[in-house]
Amino acid sequence: MTSPATLHAIFGPSGAGKTTYAHAFARREGAVAFILDEWMARLFAPDMPDPIEYDWMIERVQRCETQIWSTAAGVLATGTPVILDIGLMRRADRDRVREIAEAAGLPLQFHFVTASPDVRRARVAERNVVRGENFAIEVTPDMFEFVEGVFETPGPAELEGAIISES
Repeated sequence: MTSPATLHAIFGPSGAGKTTYAHAFARREGAVAFILDEWMARLFAPDMPDPIEYDWMIERVQRCETQIWSTAAGVLATGTPVILDIGLMRRADRDRVREIAEAAGLPLQFHFVTASPDVRRARVAERNVVRGENFAIEVTPDMFEFVEGVFETPGPAELEGAIISES
């Protein structure tokens, strides 16, 4: 019997380069990447209220996450590694992923992708203008600051065994 495929969970602050990292890792390792922002943009951007409403957004994020987990489970069952880029801004979110992996008997590898706040702000501003491959939705300065306040920086214990990518 073959060993189970690895679940790779990407996390880091806004603008750190998580999606770029996830796509490059998927190509290099033959993995399937599940990018929450891409699902949100494809499924819900045309209906997004302006200004965006937190309750509206969070309900759709939860729906997407449920479908991502369901689809990822099928991919993992084939022996193919999966990459999750689904936010994981809070320690509790990362703990939940750890609990799911342990309950399913899946090997789990966390990847912490980070950069300085100035670099991240500049990337987000450029992404809003260029709207290239990794553009999903416009992140306004207010949205960036909101997410900055939500993100919980991992401590040494949480980073133990994680792959760290700083740019």
